[in-house]
Amino acid sequence: MPDELCQIAFKEWAAVCEALAAARQTIILRKGGIHEGREGFRVQHRRFGLYPTNFHQSAAALSADAAEFVQRARAGTKPGSGVSSAEAVPVRLLAEVAEVHELATEAAALRLASHHIWSESTVLQRFHYKQPGLFLLVVRIFKLPGPVALEETTEIAGCKSWVTLPTPFSTAELTPVLDNEQFAAQSDAVRLAVS
Repeated sequence: MPDELCQIAFKEWAAVCEALAAARQTIILRKGGIHEGREGFRVQHRRFGLYPTNFHQSAAALSADAAEFVQRARAGTKPGSGVSSAEAVPVRLLAEVAEVHELATEAAALRLASHHIWSESTVLQRFHYKQPGLFLLVVRIFKLPGPVALEETTEIAGCKSWVTLPTPFSTAELTPVLDNEQFAAQSDAVRLAVS
């Protein structure tokens, strides 16, 4: 992968970021934030950093096996985690979108239960919010060589999906969470679940 700079990040629950880092999931489900505008969520970028947030995240919104990822997310912001400031947000992952699907039925959304850490009630609530449907992003996740500490500014804060970072970060020396064969197998399983 060529060394490029990335200045775009995607805000995602911190526990979900940890699940992506651990290969527990290779998908992101998204309805969209209130700042998405009238047209709603769109996949504006195919390559982006993952900006972990606790905005709207709660234990009740996650599946029974998500506790370890919540704990990992908490540990990632503590002293000794490689982030120098308690107020800094650690960006540790880069995502590349391999596929985008629009889930038009509740059944399709629920068939993905083994592929993510949202609770069923969260899937249903998000699916039916405003108008039925969810976006499914199949993403290949890469670990950065070290965390990029970012201060959360007023421009970044709030309920939005995409943010422009004040300083771009290098995408050199990335390590894939899954190798090509593993990622292809996961992608096939997701595709089968929604077909």
